[in-house]
Amino acid sequence: MNVAIDTADFRTPAERDPRWSILLSRDPAADGTFVYSVRTTGIYCRPTCPSRLAKPVNVAFHATCEEAEQAGFRACRRCRPNEAPLAEKHAAAIARACRRIESAEELPPLEDLAQAAAMSPFHFHRLFKAATGLTPRTYGAAHRAKKVREQLADGRNSVTEAIYDAGFNSSSRFYERSNDVLGMTPTAFRNGGTDAAIRFAVGECALGSILVACSEKGICAILLGEDPDRLARDLQDMFPKARLIGGDATFEDLVARVVGFVEAPGLGLDLPLDVRGTAFQQRVWQALRAIPCGQTASYAEIARRIGEPKSVRAVAQACAANRLAVAIPCHRVVRTDGALSGYRWGVERKRRLIETEAQA
Repeated sequence: MNVAIDTADFRTPAERDPRWSILLSRDPAADGTFVYSVRTTGIYCRPTCPSRLAKPVNVAFHATCEEAEQAGFRACRRCRPNEAPLAEKHAAAIARACRRIESAEELPPLEDLAQAAAMSPFHFHRLFKAATGLTPRTYGAAHRAKKVREQLADGRNSVTEAIYDAGFNSSSRFYERSNDVLGMTPTAFRNGGTDAAIRFAVGECALGSILVACSEKGICAILLGEDPDRLARDLQDMFPKARLIGGDATFEDLVARVVGFVEAPGLGLDLPLDVRGTAFQQRVWQALRAIPCGQTASYAEIARRIGEPKSVRAVAQACAANRLAVAIPCHRVVRTDGALSGYRWGVERKRRLIETEAQA
């Protein structure tokens, strides 16, 4: 007579704990959720500690460092579980560097920024770009561009005064880059985009109507909706003094490429974009474009990736300000619990985009 044997009876208490499988995978997301102790060494570690894993019979799990220490264990000197994770330290250092760049009259040298962060210039530069999506120099330029836009929109100073007040040392150098910074000349920007030519066309896709608009620099708007006329009015509200020009057959080919990208996102969208926003918004949008097709990230995760862990609400606002549907994939951002949140073009479209990309 055969008797079934329940092999689970032979597992240790640690192996029966759901956290054991997480420990085996060394999942970085588990850091901060629990620690584990080793009876034979008397120490406790992070789930990602690089030390050799102990035998399960000697392992116990604890919810917090305090709980492990009350049980008589001391912190591992290798993974330092009672200190902030290295990633958080790096994010905080990059955030401090961003604040310094924003408050400085002139961009601080890379060596000074790295020294303040207690890193080598090469290491700091690499971490800064990974966290913000921009180099320190580009980040500083984006912040100065934001100040120029604010000064020009205010209207109280001359164009030249606005350029110098924003921290640019040469007006001629700024004018050389004005189309990249503002999407038009400073005077045209100050006048609300007067005479700036924007071509557009409306097509149809699986998500309804789609409007694609393009400035001289690149695609400046991709709007989704049910009513083509409403999309055209929305575009006019975005660029109230620009010259809106209906696209010709050549431009409609570009719209077809955007529609093709919506239908098959795995193909990618290799078209120039005219991305206009604050330095913070551009950091968020850069982080969104780094989310792989078919995957999602939470608002909190995006905030951590750009070195601003407390700016979850500001990240959500940057997503809502996005004018380039799908090209800047704000639909890939969800709540921490995985639930869908608001979407500028409707939650149902967000759901369908995520489902389409998951199947791509």
